[in-house]
Amino acid sequence: MRGSGSIDADMNDPDGSKYKSAYFEKYPGIWRHGDYVMFHSDTGGISFYGRSDSVLKPSGVRIGTSEIYNQVEKLDGIEDSLAIGQTINGDQRIVLFVKMKAGAVLSEDLKKLIKKTLREKASPRHVPAVIMEMPEVPVTLNMKKVESAVTNILNGRDVTNRDALANPSSLDYFVKILPELQK
Repeated sequence: MRGSGSIDADMNDPDGSKYKSAYFEKYPGIWRHGDYVMFHSDTGGISFYGRSDSVLKPSGVRIGTSEIYNQVEKLDGIEDSLAIGQTINGDQRIVLFVKMKAGAVLSEDLKKLIKKTLREKASPRHVPAVIMEMPEVPVTLNMKKVESAVTNILNGRDVTNRDALANPSSLDYFVKILPELQK
């Protein structure tokens, strides 16, 4: 039985092959979702820690990406955003991608406003080192942002779950700009 999702997601995967590939391919017959969990051998219980792709750790400080999204996506002109941790020289920096509303421009003034807003309404650790415009946010078949695939690209790792995306071609942009982000 397929999980609940939008009608559009089902139309993008009419035979369920993308869904099966994303969740059942790694361990045939066993559902694998990608969240962090801990099995407690003493009690038999399981603790769920959440999505594996939604925590940033610049200078070892844990930051939830939603803390960034909640501030940035309130700003005029920004339609959506994606915060990614990129490892550079043994540390992690935050790279923020924003999708602009039609007609809006990611100006230097808007970049300064993003940084100021995050510094004041979140913390200095939330301020991204790099802010870039993206044409499209990668999303799952259920329309959730996909941070893990972009994180893999920015850190030179393979993306193994393209079939889990409703818009896999959206990753091409991140592959294209990787050399610029490796400078």
